[in-house]
Amino acid sequence: MATTTTHPEAGTLTGTPVVPGIAHGPVLLARTEVSQAAIDAFDGSDLTEDAAIARYDDVAAAVADGFAAKADKASGAAAEVLTASAGLARDKGMRSAVLKQLKAGDDLLTAVRAAVDSFVTVFTGMGGLMAERVTDLRDIERRIVARVVGEPEPGVPAPEEPCVLVAADLAPADTAGLDPARVLALVTERGGPTSHTAIIARQLGIPCVVGTSGALDVPSGSRLLVDGTTGVVEVDPDEDEAARRVAADREERAALDAWSGPGLTADGKPIRILANVADGESARSAVEAAPVEGVGLFRTELSFLNRKDEPTVDEQAEIYGQVLGAFRGKGPGDRDRYVVVRTLDAGSDKPLAFANMLEEENPALGVRGLRLSFDNPGLMERQLDAVAKAADDAGTETWVMAPMVATVAEATEFAEAVHGRGLKAGVMIEVPSAALLAHRMLEVVDFLSIGTNDLTQYTMAADRMATDLAHLTDAWQPAVLQLIAITAEAGRQAGKSVGVCGEAAADPLLACALVGMGITSLSMAAAAVRPVGARLSAVSSGQCEEAAEAALAASDPMAAREAVREVLTGG
Repeated sequence: MATTTTHPEAGTLTGTPVVPGIAHGPVLLARTEVSQAAIDAFDGSDLTEDAAIARYDDVAAAVADGFAAKADKASGAAAEVLTASAGLARDKGMRSAVLKQLKAGDDLLTAVRAAVDSFVTVFTGMGGLMAERVTDLRDIERRIVARVVGEPEPGVPAPEEPCVLVAADLAPADTAGLDPARVLALVTERGGPTSHTAIIARQLGIPCVVGTSGALDVPSGSRLLVDGTTGVVEVDPDEDEAARRVAADREERAALDAWSGPGLTADGKPIRILANVADGESARSAVEAAPVEGVGLFRTELSFLNRKDEPTVDEQAEIYGQVLGAFRGKGPGDRDRYVVVRTLDAGSDKPLAFANMLEEENPALGVRGLRLSFDNPGLMERQLDAVAKAADDAGTETWVMAPMVATVAEATEFAEAVHGRGLKAGVMIEVPSAALLAHRMLEVVDFLSIGTNDLTQYTMAADRMATDLAHLTDAWQPAVLQLIAITAEAGRQAGKSVGVCGEAAADPLLACALVGMGITSLSMAAAAVRPVGARLSAVSSGQCEEAAEAALAASDPMAAREAVREVLTGG
């Protein structure tokens, strides 16, 4: 059944938990709309068509530059979504839609809204990752409208004191700029566990609950107790009890911060704890921030989102080399580090000007990931040449995997190309068909890596941004866990590595169940490394196996969470 909630006056709201932790503080409501008074006061009737489109060009460029500037200061998932938003703001199709409305006689504000509405309709109809971009489109619309009417761009207000930020939803530009010292927790009415808000909140380490119906009805001046592990949000709780729970959580976090690796269960079973990175800067930051043993997901496409032309082999090798160089040598426990490079996962919500098809009816289910190489094999060949060159120069053990693999034939052809360059070859398990054929995939590749975000979306046929379906886009769903277990068992029988690099790996509770299923490595944002590693170090491999059995036997995600918590903590 869908996520439910009681009315705020009843004292408790319930949403989907995405970042563990407990926080207590005053509500700060983020209503990020443009001043209606400024909109009403704006008179664009004196603008000619040429003047209006020129005004649009100026403000759209300023909005795009603002996103790009924030992306330069960010890293990882935050940099990814901000760069993509900059591209949307500069989009020529959007400009053409605005110009079309101007020619039809609309004023500039009406033209902008109509153009964005048309894109929202298209993106929503596409579903999948493209539907997730609707939040970004609306954010761009608000920022453009604000600049047109002479207002500052809207955004989350700067907190004057530590607070719990409550919003309908948060755009990437808002979430990426949050200060964890001021924002104690996030609660949103919309969004799911793999939304941009959730992903960036994990990167920042801020307790977060999404899909919380009724959150905006919380009275101003209220105080909230947010439990990012259970998804329960208490309105005006008992102050003494809230303080006790926050203090206990703070003690637990301090213990987690002391964990220094390597990844081991209490009885010594080794588990590789790895980082998800996007470029050299995020790789170096991961090494400095956490005791990681390498990279489980290097998102190569993020370095090229703003490129109009394909980078040369040498240009690519230099970029890849920065990541590989950061992980040269030994890691925690004197284990050799390695880096798993994912080939271009462009398409859908991460278009590359030099790679993507111009038009697709449904990009989320279309030509993305490995499929880009079907009609352009040179794209893959050149990238593999660059990876091999960078690996040779850096001297770092390098594995290479392809995204969106659906058949054994695809895996075979990819593995032959990678092996021909002297590197380990693997594929991502994101498509249910790949999970069901995992044992056959492992006959031709050296390892598998499960991308739980897409695997969940495709298994459950549910949009990641559909709040009403947030209970479906949850990696704790029984069907998703079954596919993970099938894949892990195939790896155990073949004696080969099977990792998880999706957002599920960052959930300390779920991580234990994944290890119990047979997962051998977990890759995540650096902020999640210590909580996951410390949790694993406190339980035995036998407890992990019991947790896996309990999760797989549960009827729904919340029941699975409770069952695993019971196994691991006794309550």
